[in-house]
Parts: sequence; structure tokens; C-alpha cells
Amino acid sequence: QHALNSGVRRYHVAPVLCQRAKVAMSHFEPNEYINYEKLEKNINIVRKRLDRPLTLSEKIVYGHLDDPAKQEIERGKTYLRLRPDRVAMQDATAQMAMLQFISSGLPKVAVPSTIHCDHLIEAQAGGEKDLQRAKDINQEVYNFLSTAGAKYGVGFWKPGSGIIHQIILENYSYPGVMLIGTDSHTPNGGGLGGICIGVGGADAVDVMAGIPWELKCPKVIGVKLTGKLSGWTSPKDVILKVAGILTVKGGTGAIIEYHGPGVDSISCTGMATICNMGAEIGATTSIFPYNDRMKKYLGKTGRADIAALADEFKQHLVPDSGCQYDQMIEINLSELKPHINGPFTPDLAHPVSDIGAVAEKEGWPVDIRVGLIGSCTNSSYEDMGRSAAVAKQALAHGLKCKSKFTITPGSEQIRATIERDGYAKVLREVGGLVLANACGPCIGQWDRKDIKKGEKNTIVTSYNRNFTGRNDANPETHAFVTSPEIVTALSIAGTLKFNPETDYLTGADGKKFKLEAPDADELPKLEFDPGQDTYQYPPKDGSGQRVDVSPTSQRLQLLEPFDKWDGKDLEDMLILIKVKGKCTTDHISAAGPWLKFRGHLDNISNNLLIGAINIENGKANSVRNALTQEFGPVPDTARYYKKMGVKWAVVGDENYGEGSSREHAALEPRHLGGRVIITKSFARIHETNLKKQGLLPLTFADPADYNKIHPVDKLSIVGLKDFAPGKPLKCIIKHPNGSQETIMLNHTFNESQIEWFQAGSALNRMKELQQKSS
Repeated sequence: QHALNSGVRRYHVAPVLCQRAKVAMSHFEPNEYINYEKLEKNINIVRKRLDRPLTLSEKIVYGHLDDPAKQEIERGKTYLRLRPDRVAMQDATAQMAMLQFISSGLPKVAVPSTIHCDHLIEAQAGGEKDLQRAKDINQEVYNFLSTAGAKYGVGFWKPGSGIIHQIILENYSYPGVMLIGTDSHTPNGGGLGGICIGVGGADAVDVMAGIPWELKCPKVIGVKLTGKLSGWTSPKDVILKVAGILTVKGGTGAIIEYHGPGVDSISCTGMATICNMGAEIGATTSIFPYNDRMKKYLGKTGRADIAALADEFKQHLVPDSGCQYDQMIEINLSELKPHINGPFTPDLAHPVSDIGAVAEKEGWPVDIRVGLIGSCTNSSYEDMGRSAAVAKQALAHGLKCKSKFTITPGSEQIRATIERDGYAKVLREVGGLVLANACGPCIGQWDRKDIKKGEKNTIVTSYNRNFTGRNDANPETHAFVTSPEIVTALSIAGTLKFNPETDYLTGADGKKFKLEAPDADELPKLEFDPGQDTYQYPPKDGSGQRVDVSPTSQRLQLLEPFDKWDGKDLEDMLILIKVKGKCTTDHISAAGPWLKFRGHLDNISNNLLIGAINIENGKANSVRNALTQEFGPVPDTARYYKKMGVKWAVVGDENYGEGSSREHAALEPRHLGGRVIITKSFARIHETNLKKQGLLPLTFADPADYNKIHPVDKLSIVGLKDFAPGKPLKCIIKHPNGSQETIMLNHTFNESQIEWFQAGSALNRMKELQQKSS
């Protein structure tokens, strides 16, 4: 216990510690304990009320209810008030989350919380050089996050530590935990049997403030796995297949719960891969039941005490027999083939055996310019081992990668261990460049030099998203998503037309050979090498810590509260843009070079909707200014309307706001004078983020009414004085010729969310409640 309290980074835990009555949630918070007793008590209360078997998702979600005895519970309808165990924030979103927490006036976070510096490191020359460059460029931001963490009791993982989700899996996730994170791939922790949900920064502030967190009661989609993974088929292929079945919005409002005998053939980190990419189908989160693969991973990462405790409470960490799912999918792993999804959307699924022919038919480039492995989805020890196993075979025949090839370790622990065990050496020898332990090209942090902007080309990655321009800001880059071992094989061959299951390569000696299916250890035989110590403990008392935000900074800006609702209907709003087709949070608030402004609301608002396609002219970042009749950039037009005191709205298509959890996509329209977003449907996180910032996310009661609104019309939202849960609002459309028509708009606001709108934002409402209580 003394070793743990003193912060020694040795991950082995003596067996005698397993006998203690209390088990710490993590090595880094020895006085914060797992409370399975409370989970059990809440589950028993809810089971008695509902009188039916419970899914695993329900057990953990309902086990964290603020008031399990009185909470109304109806899947897909009621809003639950929950008490998550902890919060995790990546550096790009942590800036705004901590700025909002500072604005709340609270002295310290109420639950264990961490900040992870992984998003601001640009891939350029290689790991060490890129890391040092990032530290120099982002010094102001890192200093802000470090000092804010120290002042408010938040643990700080320094740049170079690794990707937030890999760090969480190694140190913080455990069976039965409820964790919320300010990144859409937070569900990665479901690989260790936790309910881990991606949210916006304002949601994180609620939890850090000790306020019950609201979530619409999720439906539960069951995915029954039978058979066994083998050969070239990997855990990534499970979620690529599911994405093809459900599409990018098929999981919206639901938790994906994997179960069945096939689960036991998947490693713990493989389960994390599957849960991670569940974000691509809109799922609230994904989860696997506690099993021996998780127990093995907990033991290897120095948490055998947690595994022993989980064994005692296992009946609450697996689904009840006879539980019912809202939808059921069955996948036979023995029949599943390697998949590759894309381009431009992660749900366009193809068997690897077919992709070459499909690419030629569609006119997609078949020559692969770059193969990239790693990311929060696929950067485990097993992933790196399987890729190295493929690379070794090529090297044995005198081959190297025909495509450029990059490797991103998921964490400092993974980097140090693959260096020690020789995997990194093999991947370099085959032609790979090892990048920093960070997100890098996956989120657009890639200083790509091998092509020109606008050049049509193909890349293959083991990442999760492949939206237009996401990785390199080039809209002509055709990005495909697959497993690390398939990326490696395709990079060696240099073409999408290569199928490693059946096709042959020609060695340096002119002889043909076929790659064997890779085989690698899921965990190192030795202990993990923790590498460099990159964690900063928050002091016991941080009240004397100073947090500086310069008023002249171009990277950071203290927040001003948004204006309150004036009690009137929203009349004669102009339409800033009517969006045609897919509009992700990348389209609404681009990443890449804009990441540097994530802590400065006014500066980053200059990227508002610059990627969205305007239905009026089919162009991006070109909209008509209704006051001047001139076409110009979207942010400039919004600023002009704001300057003139004119309210405006956005009209969108299906699944508006899918993708990353970035709340800047909600903060920016609010900051620049937006009031209403009307769409056919919303992605879950973005809809909540809009509500948190005092905007009105509304949907067409009849989706066909999308066609009735034209960019030159004016809109009025009528009925706000009687705004109530479940009560539709009217929208009056005024056409330029003087005619008008009325359509109905639906919403999903509950009573507290209506109060957010009336107060101007959820943060404003929090302050109002604090003032009343004091």
C-alpha cells in the first residue's frame, strides 16, 4: 500500500493486497474505491421494480441511478439521472471543459477526473521530434491544462503519455464502471466491461460539479457472437461488419451489447477495438460481459485486485439469462471474413477479397499511397504484434512496403514494450515510421508531404473514421478502414487489389510466396514496460495554484455567459445555410489546423460550417448573405448577421452532427448568433451539446418538410411560451413572394433541458441554482 501511495510506477500488485476490504479504482487514486455494493443495491431495487431479467447494459446504467427507487425507466423515452464514477478529457476538448468549470465557480471536482494530452501532436518527422515540436508550439495550452488540473484536483497526463482511450483501458476502466469522457471514442472502455460514454464538455462539467448527469434511457441492441475468430479475421472485422449492417445512425439511442459463446475468442483489447468503433454507428456506447480475457488483462496491467473483486460480483457484470433486447444481430465469427470499409464513410463495408474489383468499378485509386496503423482503435500490444508478424514474413523474402507506412503506439507503455520486444524494430525495417504516442493522422494532425491538395489518392488505415478530408484535409483522399494486419499486408503489396488470403507476392529472389495469417501474443510474456513517467498527480490542496489566461492570447479565452431567452417566440430568423447531405462535426467545426484554437471560442468560430455543402449552390463555405445578397464564407456571414442583431437558423439533413463529440460544433453557432438547428435527425451527442449551449435542436415532424424550406426564406418558431416536453412547436415559413406556410417540429427536451434553454445555457442554469442554494 505504501508503494501505491508513494506513486511508484510498478504495476505488479502483491497477492496479499487482493485480500483487502477496499479496492482502489486505480493506482493513481488509492483513496477512491470501487463500490460494487452500491451497484448491487441499486440493481436489486430496479430489478424488483421492473420484475424482469436485465441486460448487462441495464445493470450498470441503472446501478448508477441517482434515485433507483423513484426514477422513471422506459427504454428510449425517459431521461435518467445518473451518478458516473469518473470523468476523462482529452486536451482538445478539456480546454473548453475546464474553461466552463472555471466559470462555474466551484473549487474542486467532485469525482475522479483526468486530462490526457493526445490531440495536439502533429505527425511530421517521427515520434521524438514531433513530440518536442508539439511541446514548444502548445506550451501555453499545456501549461493551462496542467495548472487548471492542479488547482481543481484533476490528474494530468502529459504530452507523450498516449491516447486517452488506451490510457483509460490500462489504468481506469474496470468491469461495472460508469465513465464519461469528452471524446466520442470513450466507449473503448467497454472492452473491460464498463459503461463508458462520449459526451461534450458541458456534460463533463455537470459530473465534475457533482450534479446528476442526464441521459435518455438507452435501448439495447444485442449482438450475439458465435464461432471463433481465426486466420486473417480480427476483432476489427466484427465492428466493420456491424457498421455495414446498422449504418452510421443505426445505433443511435442504443447501447450495443455483445454476448454469446464467440465472445471468449476475442482478447480484451480486441473487445475494446469493437466497442471503440461503435461510435461510428451512433451508439451511446458498447459493452462486453466480464470474462477471463478481461481478468487476464487486469492482471497483466497490475490490477489483479480489481479482477478478484469483480469475480465476487460477477453476477452483476454479465447479463441475466432470458433478458430481452430491442434488436438482435447474430454473427458467426467462424464465417466472418476480413473487411475494409470506405471510402468517405465508415459504414460502407466490403470484404477485402472484393475491394480491388469494387475500386476499379467505382473509379477509386487502387494504388495505396500510405498505410497507417495505430490510433485509439487499434494500437494494442496484440495489434502491433500481428502487424509485426506480417512484416517479418515480407522481410524474410527481401520485401519492404511499397506504400509509405506509419505506426502510432497507443500509449507510452505500449511504445516502451514494443521497443523492448522487437516489434518496433521489425516495423521500421519493413519501411515504417514510428510516430508519437498520440492521435496524429487519425484526427487530421498530419503534415502530409507526399501529395498535393486536390490530388486523387488512396490510403488505408486501422483508424475509425474516414470522412472526407478528415486525415489530411484533402477531399480527394480516399480513406479505407481495416485491421492493422490487413493495412500492413496491403502496404507491402501497395495495392487494394491484393487479397492476403489468396494472392501471392514475389520475393526479392523472384519466387512467389503467400503470407501466412498472423499470430501474436495478446499480452506480453514479460510484464509491460511502463516507459517514462508522464503522470502529474493533483496536489491535495490546489487552492493556491494560479491559472493564467492572458486577455491577448490567441489560444485561450475566458468564457462570457450566453444571453438568456427573452421570453418571446423566435421570429423572422434568416437561414444561414441549408445543408445538403452528410454533415458531421468535422463539417461543422473542422479539426486539423483548427485544433490550436480549441480554447479560444471566438477564433475557432472562424471555421463554423466551412465544410458543409450549401444546397443553394452545391459549394462548401459559400452562402448568400440575405442582407447584402452577396455570397461569402459561412462564418463571415454569421458574424455579419450577429453585428446587425439578426437571429439565424441552420437547416440540416439526416444524422446531423455525427462523428466526434466536439462541443465546439454547438458553441460556435451559439457564439455567432444562431438560435435554431432544424434537421431530419440528429446524432445523440451533438443534439445534447446544442441543448447545453441554449440552442434549439428541432426535427421535422414530417421529414419531407425539409424540401419546403428554401435558403432565402425566413423562419419563425412559435409556441416557446408554452414550451413543454413532448409538445411540438410550430414553424412558420415566410417565402420572399409574401406567401407563408406552417410546419410542425418535434423536439426531445425534458423539463430541465427547457430550463437550460430559458437560462441561456446549462452552465447559466447551474449558476442560477448555486445562487439560490447559497
